[in-house]
Amino acid sequence: MDLYHLLYQSQALGEFDEAALAALLRRGRAHNQAHNITGVLLHTADGRFLQVLEGPKTAVRHLYYHVILSDTRHFHCQVISEGPCAQRSFAGWAMGCRLARPADLRTLLGEAPADDLGLTHRPYPRSQLLALLENFVAQGPVETGQEHALDSQPTRHH
Repeated sequence: MDLYHLLYQSQALGEFDEAALAALLRRGRAHNQAHNITGVLLHTADGRFLQVLEGPKTAVRHLYYHVILSDTRHFHCQVISEGPCAQRSFAGWAMGCRLARPADLRTLLGEAPADDLGLTHRPYPRSQLLALLENFVAQGPVETGQEHALDSQPTRHH
């Protein structure tokens, strides 16, 4: 299989409450399981999303470029990283979900205050960013849709 990953961020267009998140997770997990896609979704109270998708290249790219981008509930979709990968970072989850604070996402994404040139990002290399994400996810409860969801941890391959 041509294993592929895609990491993106976006912003909710309107209020995205707990019920909306639960519905998104139900639909997303069913779709991902049917298409051999794994990953994790981070969500903040101010409506930011950061998601890692992993799986067959065609399935991952179709999900992002034809399904996620056409979802009118969010905007400012930005691919942070995509490409072939040797193994999955979140193999145990069709779509794990971890709540985060806005400051958590800024730290994970290497965002910094704008300098005199207007530059605001210090992006991490893909392997370093995935390691930071794995570490962040491991430090708190993750809702996976499984029976004891908050005690669930992904299968790690290092």
